[in-house]
Amino acid sequence: MNALILNLPPILKLTDEQFEQLAAANRDLRLELTALGELVIMPPTGGNTGKRNIDLSFQLQAWNRQNQLGVAFDSSTGFRLPNGAERSPDASWVRQARWDALTPEQQDTFPPLCPDFAVELRSRTDSLEELRAKMREYLDNGLQLGWLIDPKTRQVEIYRSDRAIEVLQSPPTLSGEDVLPGFVLDLQLILALYGFQGSS
Repeated sequence: MNALILNLPPILKLTDEQFEQLAAANRDLRLELTALGELVIMPPTGGNTGKRNIDLSFQLQAWNRQNQLGVAFDSSTGFRLPNGAERSPDASWVRQARWDALTPEQQDTFPPLCPDFAVELRSRTDSLEELRAKMREYLDNGLQLGWLIDPKTRQVEIYRSDRAIEVLQSPPTLSGEDVLPGFVLDLQLILALYGFQGSS
């Protein structure tokens, strides 16, 4: 099942609190809200995408626990971007000082910031152009480093705040560069698990 986009008329524009309540009442779905007020409904992921995602999140969290430079998040975390969109990257990370600057209430809801680092992992049903647009939106809202990983083509697009998009074909690893110092993502399992003929 592909993501479903509902165009809400201005009279039905959701407040931040209403969106949070809607997301809490529909935990089986991943919900996002675009800057234009469109409600994006994404179904749960398939098995292979879930296996890739947990490997990605595990590696990021293992590095973060060792270095303690910030806070790592999985795909269930929604962020309220400066442009008003509510987005949930597949994995993300925020510098400790930025996280600590939030109030406890802001930390408990959808944090009102763009992550410093975010990953989008393409599943079998994801539109590549929509994911690219999401990555550009992250950059426009303060992202420092982002990866768009496409297991189908074994291609990775690297988004940085200070230079053009870089495209890598079948890289064995990815570097967190100066945003995530010392972090190296091993892509062996993430790219090897791909099989679009099966469940994603």
